[in-house]
Amino acid sequence: MALQPYTLFPMNKFPKFHTLWLAVVIILTASCSRGIEVDPYDPDILYMGRILRSDSMPPTFCYPGTTAMLNFEGSSIAMAASPGSGYFMVELDSLPPFKINFTTSDSLIILADSLAAGPHSLRVTYAIEGYDKHPQFRGFHIGGADAQLLPAPERPELKIEFIGNSITCGYGTEAENGDIRFSYDNQNHTLSYAYLTARALDADFNIVARSGIGMYRSYNGPREGTPDERMPGEYDRTIIYNPSHYWNHRSFNPDIICINLGTNDTSLGNYDIALFEEAYKKFLAHLRLLHPDAKIVLLTGPMLHGKALDDVRKTLDRLAEADQNFYRFDMSEQTGELGYGADHHPSRAQAAKNAGELTAYLRLMTD
Repeated sequence: MALQPYTLFPMNKFPKFHTLWLAVVIILTASCSRGIEVDPYDPDILYMGRILRSDSMPPTFCYPGTTAMLNFEGSSIAMAASPGSGYFMVELDSLPPFKINFTTSDSLIILADSLAAGPHSLRVTYAIEGYDKHPQFRGFHIGGADAQLLPAPERPELKIEFIGNSITCGYGTEAENGDIRFSYDNQNHTLSYAYLTARALDADFNIVARSGIGMYRSYNGPREGTPDERMPGEYDRTIIYNPSHYWNHRSFNPDIICINLGTNDTSLGNYDIALFEEAYKKFLAHLRLLHPDAKIVLLTGPMLHGKALDDVRKTLDRLAEADQNFYRFDMSEQTGELGYGADHHPSRAQAAKNAGELTAYLRLMTD
């Protein structure tokens, strides 16, 4: 079995989705004696995450953790995506996960070939924040005389939504130390506390997170807040910073909502805790209208320390008293003992520790 992914051909010169997909089909038909094309909207693909679905374009998304899952038979499988989509993590059967990168020259990447006969399972997860990359799933090619798409994996019953900032995104989790600067090369959402928690609980999950964002004030913003760039203003959108497409909240009704915000609100000590509390209270009221039965967990994250941590904790404690289905949980602070990710964000070890803590807490809520 060959598992090293490689680019089959560049397709960035084709401007439209349908033209691009037709070209993919033609080239693969010429190069592969047998196989099938899987349309990105095939009902036997199980998607997780906020995805914009449209007759005029393939499934489009931006948040890390957006996932496509399918079962198939065949000797090879390739994935199509929009050029420049960036990094995905691939899980095939029980093999170790590996990372692929759709550069601006890539539209199709072979994920595996020389596969053994019989059924296989594939899970592809977006590893980075794609708000400036506009990633799209554009389907799959299954090769071989026995190629066929099998029924979709069963969707997990438990549904969790994670609302957060860079910590939730998995910012810099692949960096070896805190002096390394952030880049998409060292971001990997599948090493984040949110992803690890969702997988441990076998949950269907949505990520609504952006590095630097806050509840009332994003990183290094003015003390009075950043009204044009904060989570309450973006939460109802399918694609962050794009007001053209609002998210249909009825399409994903979470059992649990985890909110990890406050780190950027209190960044550099230039904050007004009363404004933070006011914004958080209004956001909770909005969530409760949208999801009246959800259990909402108010979190503090590992990058909060000292006075900021104390202020945020006290605020969240007060807010949690307003609803019997509001919960409070504090993740362990990072001390450096487990290392650091890029720009002194949580390391993969710190994220794993926090995931273990949160998983145990949420399991008590769901048992």
